[in-house]
Amino acid sequence: MIISASRRTDIPAFYAHWFINRIRAGFCMVPNPFNPQQIMRISLAPEDVEAIVFWTRNPRPLFPYLQELDERGFRYYFQYTLMNNPRALDANTPTMESAVEAFCQLSERVGSQKVIWRYDPIVFSELTPPDFHRRSYHDIALSLRGFTRRSVISMLDVYSKLKKRLAEMEKQGAALLPFDGSQPWFGTLVRDLVAIAAENEMEMVSCAEELDLQPFEVRPGKCIDDDTISEVFGLEVTHLKDPGQRKACGCVASKDIGMYDTCLFGCRYCYATRSFERARINYQKHDPDSPSLLG
Repeated sequence: MIISASRRTDIPAFYAHWFINRIRAGFCMVPNPFNPQQIMRISLAPEDVEAIVFWTRNPRPLFPYLQELDERGFRYYFQYTLMNNPRALDANTPTMESAVEAFCQLSERVGSQKVIWRYDPIVFSELTPPDFHRRSYHDIALSLRGFTRRSVISMLDVYSKLKKRLAEMEKQGAALLPFDGSQPWFGTLVRDLVAIAAENEMEMVSCAEELDLQPFEVRPGKCIDDDTISEVFGLEVTHLKDPGQRKACGCVASKDIGMYDTCLFGCRYCYATRSFERARINYQKHDPDSPSLLG
């Protein structure tokens, strides 16, 4: 079994204490996000967990527990989102300088194969036009050279539940630019990003991207990746696609232990947080000794 920690929230940034408590207990309880009365008990015993995939923008709170994870025999790697968007898009994320420092420290601790740089989702707005992303990606890639081997990109998916927040972005001068992948500048931008990645010794892959980026030498990636787990840990895991993910998602099956509406980063485009206020209330009610993230 592969544990995803988590697509639904940033467990390393906000719930590291809860996570290590559940590791010590050997299990956690996770309500079905579509039916909260249905609760699953998920084993976190080392013999039941093949690998843990962490998703984060700030792994620092987890640093004190990495040695314990190692000593308990857990295998893990990180999907680390690092961008330099203006606050109108990413209200509470760490500064680029702080995030780069933490990324490099983590890479030095666990190895460059186990820290994957996510530059996603790419939002094309009045504040973040194509040239912004070209410059931003270049600066970050240069800072991360030698500390990661893979870069992940995807384009923003505009879900209906995001429309209110996107309207607020527009009031702040960050209205979305027209984009469907057919714009003449798009192919040039992707090719430029691929070249920048290569210059900094990184492979570029896409994440659940419906646009075909293979003509630009970007292959579809897998964030929960059986190939990475085999290569890094020498372990054969399931090759079955996760049935709970989107059609374009290549991830193999895993168990996610997070919950929606619990992340405090306040990213305007986030699909996992319907209400920032609800997320703050949920965080205040969080008990690190509880078997579940909330409740």
